[in-house]
Formats: sequence, structure tokens, C-alpha cells
Amino acid sequence: MQEKIIILDFGSQYTQLIARRVREFNVYCEIHPFNKCPELDESVKGLILSGSPFSVRDVEAPVPDLTDVKGKMPLLGICYGAQFLSQNFGGEVQPSATREYGRANLAYVDNSCDLLKEVSDHSQVWMSHGDTIVRLPENFKVVASTHDVNVAAFAVEGETTFGLQFHPEVYHSTEGSLILKNFVVGICGCSMDWTPDSFVDSTVEELKAKLGEDKVVLGLSGGVDSTVAGVLLHKAIGKNLTCIFVDNGLLRKDEFNQVLDSYKHMGLNVIGVDAKAKFLTDLAGVSDPETKRKIIGKAFIDVFDQEAHKIQDVKWLAQGTIYPDVIESVSVNGPSVTIKSHHNVGGLPEKMNLKIVEPLKLLFKDEVRRVGKAMGIDDSLLGRHPFPGPGLAIRILGDITAEKVALLQEVDHIFIKGLKDNGLYDQVWQAGVMLLPIQSVGVMGDERTYERVVALRAVQSTDGMTADWVHLPYEFLAKVSNDIINKVKGVNRVVYDISSKPPATIEWE
Repeated sequence: MQEKIIILDFGSQYTQLIARRVREFNVYCEIHPFNKCPELDESVKGLILSGSPFSVRDVEAPVPDLTDVKGKMPLLGICYGAQFLSQNFGGEVQPSATREYGRANLAYVDNSCDLLKEVSDHSQVWMSHGDTIVRLPENFKVVASTHDVNVAAFAVEGETTFGLQFHPEVYHSTEGSLILKNFVVGICGCSMDWTPDSFVDSTVEELKAKLGEDKVVLGLSGGVDSTVAGVLLHKAIGKNLTCIFVDNGLLRKDEFNQVLDSYKHMGLNVIGVDAKAKFLTDLAGVSDPETKRKIIGKAFIDVFDQEAHKIQDVKWLAQGTIYPDVIESVSVNGPSVTIKSHHNVGGLPEKMNLKIVEPLKLLFKDEVRRVGKAMGIDDSLLGRHPFPGPGLAIRILGDITAEKVALLQEVDHIFIKGLKDNGLYDQVWQAGVMLLPIQSVGVMGDERTYERVVALRAVQSTDGMTADWVHLPYEFLAKVSNDIINKVKGVNRVVYDISSKPPATIEWE
């Protein structure tokens, strides 16, 4: 039975970061809403209570049931979690005289406390709270303080219960990982055996048991998630997996053939479907971004369903769902507000009457890559930048035509090849080109031109939730701009997007 840490989520923006930190120790953990704590069997080695946008003094503040936890297994409260433990068991929490946000340094550290072993004097920590613990319950004791906060950390005498007023999971807490490791490994006793290799072994065995001799169909996109999911399933069920790769006419230049070729070398059973004409016909005359996404999603479902029905006796639909998608769907406050529709196969299960299998649903994106590496998948596939499901359709602002797609493919090819040739590709999380719905006056030779404008975009990110524009060298941008204008007929102006997310999104549509 896989040992684990449970993180109860109270809606903090940092909850996923706690999980990522715990997993860095090769310890498996799960995030659950505070009011949906799973059964605490012997596999659960400890519990972490996250921060929260709420105050413990709010009438609607989240209240977890810790009856089977406190004093019975290791428990760590972070920020709101610490304040809840204090307030709920006889202490007092009051509004801070001034909101405590940002860097602080510990002025007192009790290194005899197991949680704070080897933590340095004056260690930098990150505060983010509007309340302060002003009085601890009787059997609680202060084990760390800052100059401004007396109760920066506490321990409960006779228990493995602890609280931190600061956030150890953020990078600004310089010894935060040490503190979390003291809890997860030292106090909870986790054995740090959840590695990419162990994940592959256990997942393949689980898939064999779950799927048996059933047939499975998977929609490949050429991206990291679907590729790793495909290889995992292939290891488990071999020829009973059929992968379908649809060319929607909105892929990058030569991408369909290149990706199909790379899959052939991996031994996967892949059916390539040329559906360019259908997608371009369905999109004709449509400019609204959300409508474009929905048309592409429906067309994909139609094509995928038609191809899947050619395979006899399919029982399962495999999806490359990863852990952030799962967390989002069961978050404390329900799914987030829709900023844009995502192109996935969400409409397929109902239409095809298939059961769902999601071999990657426990992994973050960086973990998916590590699992792929453990299985020997080529770095060129694992290191590919994310590419939107609707493809170039949402990088062509306005209506879609075959001529616009061909033009953008050429421009995009020059940009991406330039990044690779200059050793910049792996320094960028995602890059692409937008075709703008405007024309610009230019001069070529002795002639006045009135041609298209393209915008280059390159961002750095870890998960796409936030992103910053990349400071590409001016010399590189100058050469790429020159190459695009000289080699792609119809473009006479190139601009570079220096917007971050938020407030801008990564894609323009």
C-alpha cells in the first residue's frame, strides 16, 4: 500500500505548491477539500492543513473535523491551518495591527523541536496573513518567533501537532523545504520511495488489473501528456491500445508527419487521420474565439468518434488528464470561473458510452516528464512546448482560411527553428506566433506595401497558471524578424509581445 500525506485544502493559492514540495522528497501526497477528507487508513502517515483566503474569525470560515487526527497522527497547520488549530483548541486569534505580508526573519528558533531541526537562526520566511495568534492554548508552546510575530511556529506538548504562521512551501522561505522534510520524513516517517520508476511499475500493474484484455482508444496530440499516457498504456496492454492522431489542419508546419513518424519508432499502434478539410470548412467565416474553440471541439469529437467506431469492441477511452485538472474539478469553491473553453475530449464519454481511464491523473506536469524519461521517451518529445488544442486557430485573430494557416505555419516555423538553432528553445516554456487582423504600410525595394503583421510570443512558466515574457536577445529578435519578412510573402511587420499573465493570457484568444 502506497504511503501518503494528505493535504486538506482551505482554498489557498499555495496549496498545490505544498504538494509539489512534498513530492520533491519522493513522497506521495494528495490534496482534498477540507470537508471531504478521505478515509485515514494505515497508508496515511500525516496530515497538512493549508492556508486560506478566509480568516478563522469569519462566520463562514472553513472548519475541518479533526476528531480522528489531532493527537493520533502527525499534523501540521500552515498559516490558516495554524490559526485554526490555535483558535479551535482554546487559543485566540486577532486581526494583525498591520497586515503581515512578505519576507521576515526568525529571531528565535527552538532547534530541539523536531519540526525545526537544523533550521538556522535568522532564517528567512514568507508571511502572508491578516490575522495573528495572540494567545496559544495551554499545552501549546512557541518554537519560533520573528521580531514582529511572537507565535511564528508552535508545537503541542505530548503530540506530533505543529503550526507555522509562515508559508514554508514558497521559495522565499529559504529553509522551508528543510522544515517540510523534517515533518514529512522525520516526524511522519515517510520512506521517500515514490519515484518515477516506482510510479511506472505500480501504474502498469494497476492498468493490467483494471483493463484486462479490454480494448482502449486514446486521442494523441503529440504533446507530453498524451504521449506519456500512451506509452504507459502500451506497456500494460500492448496491442489492445489504439491511438488516434487527428490532423485538424491547424498544426505546426509538417507536424502531423513528424509526430506520426516519432510514434512509429516507439512501437505504438497509431492511426493518423487527415481531417483538415472538415475543420477548415466548419470554421469558415467564424471570428469569435469562443465559437472557434467550440467548433473545433465538436469537429474533433465527430472525427474521433467515427474513427473509434471502426475498432471492434472498444471498452475504454484513455485521457491524458493530469493532477491540476483533478484538483480544479473538486476544489474548495468548485471549478474556477471559465476564462476560455479548453479543447479536450470531454464530450466523448457520453457519446461513445465508454469508461474512462486516466493513467496520469496523480501527476503534475513536471512529474509527467520525469515518468516519460524513466520510460525512455525521447527528449525531443518530452521537451516539446505546450501547444493549444485548437492549434493555430486561436493564433489567427479573426476568421480562418487555408491561406492564413499556411502563412502562419511558415512564420511559426522560422521562429521555433530559430529558437532551437540558437539554443533558446529549452529556456522558453511556450512560444508561438500570432497573425493579427490588421495590415501595415511598409516599403520593399522601391515599392510601397500593405501587408500583414505578426506578433512573436515567448513565455516562462511552470504550469501555465502564471507566465512572464522571456527577454530574448535583441540580436536574435532582429534576425528572426528579418528572416520572416524576407522569406514569408505577405508579412511586412514583426512585433514582440512583452505582456505577462496576468493580466494578459498566454494565447491571444
